[in-house]
Parts: sequence; structure tokens; C-alpha cells
Amino acid sequence: MPPPPPDASTDAGTEPATESSATESSVVESVTEPSVADGADIQDTLDLRLPDELIALFGASDAAVAQGAYAGRIGADARTADKAPARRAASSADDLLDNVADWGPATTSAGVFQLVPVRTERDLPLISRWMNDPAVAAFWELAGPDAVTEAHLRAQIDGDGRSVPCLGVLDGTPMSYWEVYRADLDALARHYPARPHDTGLHLLIGGVADRGRGLGTSLLRAVADLVLDRRASCGRVIAEPDLRNTPSVSAFLSAGFRFAAEVDLPDKRAALMVRDRALRAVL
Repeated sequence: MPPPPPDASTDAGTEPATESSATESSVVESVTEPSVADGADIQDTLDLRLPDELIALFGASDAAVAQGAYAGRIGADARTADKAPARRAASSADDLLDNVADWGPATTSAGVFQLVPVRTERDLPLISRWMNDPAVAAFWELAGPDAVTEAHLRAQIDGDGRSVPCLGVLDGTPMSYWEVYRADLDALARHYPARPHDTGLHLLIGGVADRGRGLGTSLLRAVADLVLDRRASCGRVIAEPDLRNTPSVSAFLSAGFRFAAEVDLPDKRAALMVRDRALRAVL
């Protein structure tokens, strides 16, 4: 997978230092390539073009209509995918993340949430627009023409399956971008004692209205639970927000992650956050 965004703070797309709430929705969680400080408290871990009619809808003044049409498209795609079990079965043999597309929905305090694997022909304009939000660009560094974001997505989609880019769909509306990846197979594993099947998360909340109201914490907990529920071989969920992004670190802590260590990554000093299966019931 490509090097993760420079800042993986939990409040994807939030104004970096302005969100004081521990539940930042501006969750810009992105697990970059961390490096663990020796002796740190880590308990021996081991490594669209959219159709013209949709574009017109997005450009229309009635944003609600546009979002509804887009959400409907995603729902239709999901139903179509459900009718192709043979294709899924064939690809799942090499799936390193236990087929994220089949993980299903999770009920959260904010509504029903689901991860939907990205399709560039459908999702690129939306994700690129989010990446060009200055608050998001400050961490992900993917601002610019659609081709910049497309290259980032393609490196994962056309890769070996160790990283899966997804839209986060809440009550039928795409509102966040996620990357679920094998931390133990990523460059990140060179910087901390990884364990087999460690699973990492990167996240950004797309809409300004969804940031700073605790949504980030709710979704982080829900997705971490999905990982642990759907990946029996995974004992821990990993993340490493920028250490300077206090709201992001707080959101992870509120979502049941523990602070394990400070790590020196190529682009930042990060807080290594860990959600342990063994401590799931008490955090």
C-alpha cells in the first residue's frame, strides 16, 4: 500500500488544532509509517468520473437531493454485489482482510454505519473534494486535481489486498473515507513491534457539519468492533495520530484505544494507539 497520509489523526478532515472535543468527527485518522521508541509501553507487539446526471445533482442547489441520489447508487451497487457470491468467493481466497465488503452494517449512536469499498468511477469526485478541504489536506496531503487522489486510491485497489479504501456510509449517506489495512504487512511494521494480523485504520470525516460533535469517536469504536468481530485472527486494531493533534488522540482514547508509545515516523511524531481484543470489554 502507498505510504499513509502524513497525519492520521482521528478527526478526519477536522481543523487540526481547533477541535477540542474528545469525540472529533474531523477524524483524519491515518496510520502512517510509525517508529516505536525503544522501551515504550507496547507489551511486545509484532509488523468518477460520476455519471453526468449525478454530477448535475451534486452541482444543484438542493444538496439533499444530490446526497440521496448518490446514496441510492451505493445501495444499488451493494445489492448487485450481493448477487455475485461466486466472484466474491474467488477473490476472497487471497483476501488479506477477510473481505471488508462483506462485513455488513454496524448500529451506532449516530445511526446505521457501513464500510463500502471504493470504486473510483463512482467515488473519485467526492473523495477528491474532501481531500481538497484545507483542514483535510493539512494531514493527508492529497490536495490537487482528481488524478492525485486517484493515484492514491489506485495503489490500494490495484494492490495485493493489504489495504482497502472505503467510503463510510451513515444512514445511507457517504460521509467519511476509511482505509482498513494490514499493519503487520505495511511499512508501519518497521517502526513498531507488530503482531501477526494487526489491523490499521486511517479515517477522515468529509463534511464540516459532521466534525466536532463526537461522531469520530462513535465511528472509530464501531469500526474497531467490526474489525475484531469479522477478523478472528486479529488481536489488535492500530492507529497513530499526530501527537500534536490532541483532539484526535482524545477521540481514540474515548473509542477504547490505549496510548502505547510515541513513535517517530518519517513525517511526524505520532501517538501509537492500540485497541486490544483482550481489553475490549473494559475500554
